[in-house]
Amino acid sequence: MLDSEDKRQQAVLDRYREAAAEFQTGNVPPTMTGYWLMKKSLVSHDRTWADMAVALAWLTKQYEANTPFERPDGLQAYSGLGTKLEYATDMLPRGVDVSWVYYTPSKSLVSFSVVCCPNRFHPQIPCPLQPS
Repeated sequence: MLDSEDKRQQAVLDRYREAAAEFQTGNVPPTMTGYWLMKKSLVSHDRTWADMAVALAWLTKQYEANTPFERPDGLQAYSGLGTKLEYATDMLPRGVDVSWVYYTPSKSLVSFSVVCCPNRFHPQIPCPLQPS
C-alpha cells in the first residue's frame, strides 16, 4: 500500500504523463520553439519550406496582416519589419528558429515562428514533413 507521499508523487507523475500525451494534439504552445515540430496536428505542406525566401515572405505576410502596436508618443515600440527580416535572414541559415511576438493596436498578442528542421537545438526531434 502506498503512503500519502507516494500517492502524491504518483498523482504528479500520472498528470505529467497525461499532459505529455495531450501536448501533440492540444492547443498549449510549447515552451521552446523547436517543440513545435512535435505538434503533428499543426503540420501542413503549405507551411513547410526549403526556400528561405518563401519563409521570409510568409513572415512578412503575417506581420503586415497583424501590424504592431504604435506608441502614442510616436516612438517605436518594436523593431520594424526591415530589422526583423534582416535578423531572420541572418539566423535561419544558421539553423536558428525565428519568433516574432508583439502586441497589436487592439492589444492582442500575436506570435508566429519559423522553426528550422532539423532543429539545431533539438536534433532528436524528427521533421514532421519534408518540404514540398
